[in-house]
Amino acid sequence: MPGLERATGGAVLARGAPDMSLLEVRGLHHQRLRCCDFSVAAGTVATVTGPSGAGKTQLLRAIADLDPAAGEVFLNGAGRAGIAAPHWRRQVSYVAATPAWWGASVRDHFEPDQFDGAARLLDDAGLGAEALDWPVDRLSTGETQRIGLIRAVARSPQALLLDEPTSGLDEDSRKRIERLFERLLGDGVAIIVAAHHHGRLEELALTRLGVAPGGVVTRVAG
Repeated sequence: MPGLERATGGAVLARGAPDMSLLEVRGLHHQRLRCCDFSVAAGTVATVTGPSGAGKTQLLRAIADLDPAAGEVFLNGAGRAGIAAPHWRRQVSYVAATPAWWGASVRDHFEPDQFDGAARLLDDAGLGAEALDWPVDRLSTGETQRIGLIRAVARSPQALLLDEPTSGLDEDSRKRIERLFERLLGDGVAIIVAAHHHGRLEELALTRLGVAPGGVVTRVAG
């Protein structure tokens, strides 16, 4: 049975079945972004391509409500405008190419009830559960990327917005993370990924978007 979560203000968010539209984007735009309407079903992938600086990151951040943008985004039919921003960002989670840190250790970035799950995810990612106690100032680029992703996954989002999620990873680490992506898709998580090389997610994508210089987002055939 799909799980239900109640947003502040009474909106109910249901974890979607694989054949339903989970995330819908309608009329999204700001001064640098003009996006076509599109939707992503639960358990499916949408890819975003385009040259550096065209607006791929801006698109993901606008969907996540991290940057102001007109238009509307819906999660399981519930409009973003009617959902408290912290709750929306927990359910529609943006993972930056270079995640930010606010505590001294990796553990500081997880809630206590997430420690066990995070330890398992860290092990799956090839880091080991002991990575929870690493100081963040010793993390390599690849470690930062993997832990930033795990930090988002540990919060059980319904949709992940990934910005160059494997750009700093070696082949073994990339394969481990791609297996994690496949598990998440099997659990019904929707993924939108912006990257120059999408890897396994490109093969799985049902929706492909392109961002032209100037921030115009259109569907890409194929």
